[in-house]
Amino acid sequence: MNTTKRLFPILSFLLFFGSLAFGQSIIKEASNAVIAGVDKERLHRYDKFLQKEIEEERIPGAVSYIIRKGEVIHKAAYGYSSMTDSSPIKQDQLFHIMSMTKPIVTAAFMMLYEEGYFSLTDPVSKYLPQFKNIRVAKNVEQGVKGETVPANKEITINHLLTHTAGFSHGLGGTTLDNDYVKALYSEPHKNIESSVNAMLKLPLVGQPGEQWYYSASPDVLSLLIEHFSGLTTSEFLKTRLFEPLEMEDTGYNISQDNRYRWMPVHSIDKNGKLINSPNQLPIEGNTIYGGTHGLFSTASDYMKFCQMLLNKGEYNGKHLLSPKTIEIMTMNQVSDLYQAPGQGFGLGFGITTNLADSKSLGSVGQYYWSGAYCTYFFIDPKEELVVILMSQLQPYNNYYGEKMRQMVYQSLVQE
Repeated sequence: MNTTKRLFPILSFLLFFGSLAFGQSIIKEASNAVIAGVDKERLHRYDKFLQKEIEEERIPGAVSYIIRKGEVIHKAAYGYSSMTDSSPIKQDQLFHIMSMTKPIVTAAFMMLYEEGYFSLTDPVSKYLPQFKNIRVAKNVEQGVKGETVPANKEITINHLLTHTAGFSHGLGGTTLDNDYVKALYSEPHKNIESSVNAMLKLPLVGQPGEQWYYSASPDVLSLLIEHFSGLTTSEFLKTRLFEPLEMEDTGYNISQDNRYRWMPVHSIDKNGKLINSPNQLPIEGNTIYGGTHGLFSTASDYMKFCQMLLNKGEYNGKHLLSPKTIEIMTMNQVSDLYQAPGQGFGLGFGITTNLADSKSLGSVGQYYWSGAYCTYFFIDPKEELVVILMSQLQPYNNYYGEKMRQMVYQSLVQE
């Protein structure tokens, strides 16, 4: 398979569940009808919704994990991990979490911030000289060959963290977006530096700090992690984040021993049938340790990461980040540049800023993200709530992320 075909599924990214007949379900039982303020009967609506989605073959299967006030409320696995052989999904299934890599890499990067390696206002060129003399496209429809003008300011580290630098992820559909796709995902790269340097050959879509544009900026964070730490991002994540959090199943490659736990991505064919996608991203031999995507993980591992964030940087007595760092990461940093109603963007997370404008259940201060293969999570500090839902389906659709919020929040009956 050539590189373009191998990596084609990535174009759908970046930006649940069934009855026992469709797999297995493990839900914490208790004698009371209400656990940690969650009504079990009302939450069962979530199960029924997901069961129907599997029965009607809109999703293959998925894993759910919900914790509130330190109590496991919902821990379930439903449906299939593969439509090809109808193998049942497992609680420890390995998922390609795609853009849910971004919050992890951002958290790791902020650990280095706490150690004094940089300031958020620093120009990136202070550490990576290739960020000098950046150009900006005058017309994105003319692509890489179009006219450009000099950037009116330097790209800062804060611009990278907030997707306001002016880089692209290749999802916008313009000619320049398509050029980003080709440079980042269709051309071979040996490491993250090669990928970042390819991106720097393209002009920005707009002046730094003047727009929120979903981008491959977290890849630059990965390169900076390597610059500051002297380790590859894979090594840094393993020693500084995954081992302290006991995230034993998270990384950029899946070992031979664990291949059977990997869930391939699925898609709908031209006849409307749910199938294993013919093109899959590689699960071993990956050497581009990116910040945008690339990690494999389980719902249980990702829950440990989320619990650390909810606990203001602490996990099992270990302080990985300061509460003040979590605070700045989870507040809106982009004013009104983020276009989703009632939402803002912090350092690595989407942030709910106005419930009335969002037209959805939740809390102001909820933070979240998702991945291109339909993996979702949110953290609600006010409700002491963490919710994770993982499947493997392309193209991305936030429908299941929206339903996850709707069905979980309606089950809350006590503070």
